[in-house]
Amino acid sequence: MIICCGEALIDFFPAKTETGENAFQPFNGGSIYNVAIALGRLGREVGYLGGISEDFFGQMLLEGLKASQVDLSFIAKSERATTLAFVQLTNGQPQYVFLDEMSAGRMLEMGQIPSIPDDTTTLHFGSFSLIHDPAGATLEALALQEKNDRIISLDPNIRPSLVVNRDEYLLRLGRMLGIADVIKISDEDLEWIYPGIAPQTVIEQWLADGAALVVLTRGGAGATAFTKSFQIEQPVQKVTVADTVGAGDTFTAGLLASLDRQHLLGKDRLAALTREQLSKATRLAAKAAAITVSRPGANPPWESEI
Repeated sequence: MIICCGEALIDFFPAKTETGENAFQPFNGGSIYNVAIALGRLGREVGYLGGISEDFFGQMLLEGLKASQVDLSFIAKSERATTLAFVQLTNGQPQYVFLDEMSAGRMLEMGQIPSIPDDTTTLHFGSFSLIHDPAGATLEALALQEKNDRIISLDPNIRPSLVVNRDEYLLRLGRMLGIADVIKISDEDLEWIYPGIAPQTVIEQWLADGAALVVLTRGGAGATAFTKSFQIEQPVQKVTVADTVGAGDTFTAGLLASLDRQHLLGKDRLAALTREQLSKATRLAAKAAAITVSRPGANPPWESEI
């Protein structure tokens, strides 16, 4: 099983009423939530771990997880509010305003985390759930607790507008990156974390520190996957782009889904990853992401669509 640990929220996208007035329409979202949804739709055994409200927005999130065959047994239910994100699209690129103070997800504490089952191969972390405490500290502690027995997957997926204390956040990201086995990161996020430093230099250091696989995505320019022994290029699948919401999350899910399907989500097996195995994983990731960007919002494909 793969367990996705972090935020779930409601995205409000611009819409028009029947009379032509501006409005916002709610959709389920959140980077970690999207990865869980995509993994479930791609036919993998997956669970979601995070705080979800008992309000009606929380019910929407739970129904979305159920519909995509995601295990709900790791969820910490709370009377606190659901995180809300208002999205503005500019040339298909999303910009966000978040309402997250004292939310169900942000206030997640270690005492709410259930035991991780023995058959769990991978824990996936990332995005703004790592910024604020107590949730950030809780998720970091969980990763540290499980790092010797599970694959730790990380996509920083930076949300700069939410970062209040950059130095503290960078310290946490550094610690998380230092224990991650699989790192998926965009070129924009890498530049935000390490401004002015060549990506190759940073990636080589991560691999030297213990990462088995690093994948750098560059939007429409494709992706490059790095191991200690080799690197491969993965071009994007050409489609008509509706918007890019959820593209990176779907890519991450496709990558993990293929590695899982090939029985590679183990420390030794991942370290011995071959070029052919990695090419298969990045191709699925690119194909799944292409389907997501071809339709509005974070709407990952089902396995039958691949």
